[in-house]
Amino acid sequence: MTNQQSLSACYLRFLNLMQAVRTLPVFPVIDALEERLLNVLAASWANDKRITVLTATAMLNDTSATTVHRRLKSMRTKGLIDLELDTVDYRIKYVVPTALTHRYFSELGACMHRASQEA
Repeated sequence: MTNQQSLSACYLRFLNLMQAVRTLPVFPVIDALEERLLNVLAASWANDKRITVLTATAMLNDTSATTVHRRLKSMRTKGLIDLELDTVDYRIKYVVPTALTHRYFSELGACMHRASQEA
C-alpha cells in the first residue's frame, strides 16, 4: 500500500469512527450547520479567544446571522454551549463550551488517534 493509500484509509477509518461517536446516546444529535459552527467556535477556543454571541453570528460567511443565532440557541438547549455574561458590560454574552462539548471533542480526538494507530 502506498503512503497516499494508507493516509486515505486512515481518514476513512476516522470518518467511520466519528460517525459512530455522533450516534452515541450520550451526545445530542446535531445537524451539519451546528457541527460546522461548533468546529469554528472550537478553533477560536483553542486559541484562547473569547467569542461574543454577536461575533459568533458572523462566523459563517455563507449563513445569515439569524440562522446562526437560532443554531446557537439550539446548541445551548442541547447542552453544547453556554453563555457567560461579561463582568463589566452585562449586555455582552460570550459563547463558551460545556463539559459535554469537551467530552465530544475528546471522543473525536480518540477516534483520530485510533484511526492513525491502525494505519
